[in-house]
Amino acid sequence: QVQLVESGGGLVQPGGSLRLSCAASGSIFSINTMGWYRQAPGKERELVALVSSGGSTNYLESARGRFTISRDNAKNAVYLQMNSLKPEDTAVYYCNAYIVPLTTRLGVWSWGHGTQVTVSS
Repeated sequence: QVQLVESGGGLVQPGGSLRLSCAASGSIFSINTMGWYRQAPGKERELVALVSSGGSTNYLESARGRFTISRDNAKNAVYLQMNSLKPEDTAVYYCNAYIVPLTTRLGVWSWGHGTQVTVSS
C-alpha cells in the first residue's frame, strides 16, 4: 500500500516563508508527476505547482516567482518552498503524485491528508 505524508505547515506572518515536504512510502515501482494542491475554506481545490519525473515544472500564476517546487527521486519526495507568503495563501496544502506500485504496475493518483498553512499577523 502506498501513502503520501506531508509535513511543514504552520502559522507564518505575511512576507514569511515555509517549506512543505511530502514523502511517498510503500512498495513503489516508480513515481511520475508530483505536485501540490491547496484548498481554502469555501473554495475549490486548486493546483499550486507540478514537477514531472524529468524535472519540468508548472505553477499557479499567483505562485510563480514566490514558490519553488522540487523533488528528490532517491527519497520519493517532493518539496514546496514558499516565500513572500500572503494571507490569500492560507489553505490546506495537499501532496499529489502519480505512483506505480510494485505489486500491480498500474499507476494511480495518490493524495496526502493535507497540511494547514496559515498566513496571518
